[in-house]
Amino acid sequence: MITEFISELAVNVLDRAGYAGACGLMALESMIAPVPSEAVMPFVGFQVADGKWNLWLAILATSAGSILGSLMSYWMGCYGGKLLVLKIGRYLLLNQRDLAMTERFFHQRKGTVAIFIGRFVPVIRHFISIPAGVGRMPLLPFLTATFVGATSWNTFLLVCGMKRREHWPIVQKYSHQVELIVVVVAVITIAWFLRPRIGRAKRDRTQHAVGGTAKAQ
Repeated sequence: MITEFISELAVNVLDRAGYAGACGLMALESMIAPVPSEAVMPFVGFQVADGKWNLWLAILATSAGSILGSLMSYWMGCYGGKLLVLKIGRYLLLNQRDLAMTERFFHQRKGTVAIFIGRFVPVIRHFISIPAGVGRMPLLPFLTATFVGATSWNTFLLVCGMKRREHWPIVQKYSHQVELIVVVVAVITIAWFLRPRIGRAKRDRTQHAVGGTAKAQ
């Protein structure tokens, strides 16, 4: 399973690279890399529970990684997102109107709330910083929401790792079921996102065809 592979990789990185490795893994977790925090932070908790790491340094290192990865994703969206949407957006059923909506959303208070909540949602937290960059969300609210949300979630998983050290095989067993749930939720979310856009694209094609016929007559 994917979780087992990533967990083994995370353990090796944490053992060899220490706090810097934890920072790097969480930076990847905050980007589009398939490195879920659920496969990293519990093992950071193991290191703390075993007395190898300091609790506060572990929290600091992983929070710094989350901020770094989120900033990189933000800048990707900020400096390349609009151009990408304008060039290939029609293949993804996105257009200039979607860009305007995104920008308005992330300049409102609910955009800050979305960044904070997104840090607790699997899959979403890997991508949420990119649309924030596309929408040119003000940097201070973005960093504040990211820091508070990421630190809260990372610390929760770390403490779970500390408390469940001896029961980890059971946790791994049920994590496979969580993977399936995450995939189902992701598919439903994508379908919800695409449905109105598919309908809009069909209406646009129909109107274009009708207009072309009228001109021909």
